[in-house]
Amino acid sequence: MSKKKRINLALQGGGAHGAFTWGVLDRLLEDDGIEVAAISGTSAGALNGAAFKSGVLEDGRAGAKANLDWLWSQMGAVQDMRMPAWMAGPAPGLMSAALEASMPYAAVDTMSRVMSPYAYGPFYRNPLERIVQQFHYETVCADEGPRFFVSATNVHSGKIRVFTGDGISTDSILASACLPTLFQAVEIDGAHYWDGGYTGNPALFPLFGSDLPEDIVIVNINPLEREEVPRSPQEIQNRINEISFNSSLLRELRAIHFVQRLLDQGAMSDGAMKRVHVHMISDDALMGELSVASKLVPTPWMLHKLRDAGREAAEMFLSQHRDALNRRGTVDLAAMFS
Repeated sequence: MSKKKRINLALQGGGAHGAFTWGVLDRLLEDDGIEVAAISGTSAGALNGAAFKSGVLEDGRAGAKANLDWLWSQMGAVQDMRMPAWMAGPAPGLMSAALEASMPYAAVDTMSRVMSPYAYGPFYRNPLERIVQQFHYETVCADEGPRFFVSATNVHSGKIRVFTGDGISTDSILASACLPTLFQAVEIDGAHYWDGGYTGNPALFPLFGSDLPEDIVIVNINPLEREEVPRSPQEIQNRINEISFNSSLLRELRAIHFVQRLLDQGAMSDGAMKRVHVHMISDDALMGELSVASKLVPTPWMLHKLRDAGREAAEMFLSQHRDALNRRGTVDLAAMFS
């Protein structure tokens, strides 16, 4: 029997687009030759990571698949003025465009720009709370199974905070997914936190531990590139969102590329810094058709389309790059930053 491929997973946030990651994980769980050693997740990536780890510890791969199915069935049931769920369409791109042009979405979008989430007063409730508080934290926080890291942004300092072990809780996962225009900052240990995507989407540095494998598989759900210059207010706002939530990832990838160049040139001795094999599973063509509007719309129809796309992307990655795992990276960092 061939040796298992040990990998780390880095799961991006992106609202309802996190259902793409659901599909990726669903397919990876069907490959008995792959073992997940650690997970770093932000926002929707943190929710996916919690469901994955808890399920694996409770009932193996079947448990993880069932947990992810449960999570996204719950996400599809969210009904809230800030997270509308009322549309379906013939294709994800068309649905996203129709949603973006719709009066209900325009009203919600306008409200988020002129009305603070603190204006709800005693009636405020984070719509994700009822889902996140149902995670089994005795397994999410366990020392066994994949190591798990959740990132959030400290509102006061602007710095990233990475929660792990017993530090992971309902509050830390809600903090990781706290968009400040929609939700009130989450208070933890006297500090307040917003979405981790601003400082680590996802954070890669927790995966550099010497006891962890060299391979980091990034599940990317925010397009890195768009050919067209955004012109409409919606397009401009969408691209600002994508750039903001990719910037921290690109900074870490640039740092990895710099270190690997030093290692390759012999300017740094082997062992001084860890060599990292970077891989990425994504579907920029699909995500390029979508927008920030579809991130905020967890309709069952859209979620299942995204799951199917994630499964297909993972299948393609495995068919093309499975043999490279634990041997070399498959992302051309030199080309990315040339």
